Amino acid sequence: MSWKDTYQHKLVSVEDAAAVIKSNDRVWYPPCASAPFDLINAISKRYKELENVEMISGLLLYPFDYLKAEYKGHLHHHTVFMGPYERKMYSQGNVEVTSYQFSHTDWLTENIIKPNVVITEVSPPDEKGNMSYGPLGTFNNNIAVKYADTVIVQINNETPYVYGEKEAFINVEDVDYICEADHKLAELPQPPVTEIEKTIASYMVEYIENGSTVQIGLGGVANAVGFFLENHKDLGVHTEMFVDSMVTLAEKGVITGSQKTLNPGEITCSFGIGSKKMYDFMNRNKNLKCYPISYIADVNNIAKNNKFISINNALMCDLTGQACSESLGFNQFSGTGGQLDFVRGAMMSPGGKSFLAFRSVAEKKDGSLVSRITAELPPGAVITTPRTDTQYVVTEFGIAELRGKSIEQRVKALISIAHPDFREKLLFDAKKYGLVS
Repeated sequence: MSWKDTYQHKLVSVEDAAAVIKSNDRVWYPPCASAPFDLINAISKRYKELENVEMISGLLLYPFDYLKAEYKGHLHHHTVFMGPYERKMYSQGNVEVTSYQFSHTDWLTENIIKPNVVITEVSPPDEKGNMSYGPLGTFNNNIAVKYADTVIVQINNETPYVYGEKEAFINVEDVDYICEADHKLAELPQPPVTEIEKTIASYMVEYIENGSTVQIGLGGVANAVGFFLENHKDLGVHTEMFVDSMVTLAEKGVITGSQKTLNPGEITCSFGIGSKKMYDFMNRNKNLKCYPISYIADVNNIAKNNKFISINNALMCDLTGQACSESLGFNQFSGTGGQLDFVRGAMMSPGGKSFLAFRSVAEKKDGSLVSRITAELPPGAVITTPRTDTQYVVTEFGIAELRGKSIEQRVKALISIAHPDFREKLLFDAKKYGLVS
């Protein structure tokens, strides 16, 4: 039987595919734009027939109904990285979160997630019957499928065919059910870059040499860095997340990968989140490959790239350099992700550098400002990057180099890049706590 015959034999409606899910199943589906939108909605409609089904994913870009309180006990959501919809629905009590380092994803999938069902969106099959996992499925689909009893794919003609190693594809022969439903991929719009973000980016750019390999996260600072790197040459990319600013740099010939020391010549990533333009750029682009996140975030693989540059956001840090990037007090805001993996990989890279960047202040609901550099972090704040790993901290008031510095040197450096309105109080607190003489 040819793969085309097998395809037709396994082809069912979206509703029939959803009917395969039974009570007590543990269902993994990939995050963001690779979530099988129509299939998940069809499963949600069956919720009264189901009990104790665990739906596991992360960073949702669709407001699925099953996140609501009335689905509790039937369909429960477990996220491995909290996104905007999970945050919004968390108070309803049907969302649970696990925060972990992305380099441990294969272990987490095998030992904690332990899905018995995988549902995933894929591209139409190629001439050999291989379907691409699209912009996000390579994250961990391969290891999830290995341990699942049932695999259901939703063919979406909008899904880009993204190159990679064997882990980036699944063959028609290796799935149990196929359904078809087209929809536009969820996009993550990038807000306009502010003047403050441009200032923050400008401090970092002078530290980035031609021929460096970069990892840049989401957000305004990331976009601003992309703007300021337009005059650089022969940059490489090894990143968990491929973003729109990298598309611009590639189109302008800044990203060539010619000096990369691991996977030279290619854009190396695990997934892409952004605009339709970015998804179109990923589609059948032989210069870009997606790999499992456990490979991308492995500190030893990161360190194989000479002059590796890691740029990540933080929410706040204390005066010794402990950085919180994932919680607001006890309230989980996002996740650990790959931040610490990339910070440590950059530290091990010959000529590598890591930056944690954020605006110096946050605005409260009443319009007043609060410093994001503090003498002590608020109760419950999660330490995402320990002070022993923090190298550069950047705000709109400058850049503080902390690696190898004494406590007093760290405190003084961080006060110097805090908002001027808070520096006197920070120095007073530092002396009160005996951090400086």
